[in-house]
Amino acid sequence: MLLEEFDPVRDAVINPDMIISPMPDFPETVVGIFSHRLFDRIVEFLDGQEIAIVKDADGVRPIYEVLYKARRIGLCQARVGAPACVGNFEDVIAYGAKRIILLGNCGVLDKSIEDCGVIIPTRAIRDEGTSYHYAPAADYIDVNGKHADEFKQVLSGFGYPFVEGVTWTTDAFYRETRAKIQRRKQMGAICVEMECAAMQAMCDFRGVEFFQYFYAGDNLDHSAWEPRSLSGSARLDDKAKIALLAFELAARL
Repeated sequence: MLLEEFDPVRDAVINPDMIISPMPDFPETVVGIFSHRLFDRIVEFLDGQEIAIVKDADGVRPIYEVLYKARRIGLCQARVGAPACVGNFEDVIAYGAKRIILLGNCGVLDKSIEDCGVIIPTRAIRDEGTSYHYAPAADYIDVNGKHADEFKQVLSGFGYPFVEGVTWTTDAFYRETRAKIQRRKQMGAICVEMECAAMQAMCDFRGVEFFQYFYAGDNLDHSAWEPRSLSGSARLDDKAKIALLAFELAARL
């Protein structure tokens, strides 16, 4: 099978350092936020200063530096979908990032998880294609091997409950059929998103630290789909507070 052709050779025909030159004093920790409304809110609140760009055929996106509790932290908007997300963070790493903290929305496969509840994934089901180019073929990849304990301390300090469990990373959100949802639940999945498995595989391959958490959005564990706070404008104040937890974590690392 094509997805079993993992090649561990690091030198590819096109490498990130052919496109991006390392930047002196680039922030070691970079926070990525998916929602453009949430990203804009955090950039404004933390007075982000543009320091670099990432670009592709879809356009140009700035990378900002913010000062949070006397720590220099990078901030960029993450692309939706594993290939785009991984490609952009390959460029961020080429600039000099040593650690990626990623946060975004996910759908829940367990209706007991509250809207906007915090989820820390422990493993990801690799139902996407990108991760198979960064790690040998397998159904799962372990995620958040570093910094989960520090993040739990952050959550405890701010009074946030959380759940832990397996996430289902898929490329095709319009193909989350009821039968597939049941099979993924049997594999242990409590939520579904589009990037986690691939980002962990890429960061492992590049020797970069990676941590990701989610805030719960739509509910797929129901007889009919429940959008809940899936919209980027829904409960934006609550989501902004959850996003700031990433900077609290970054300031501790």
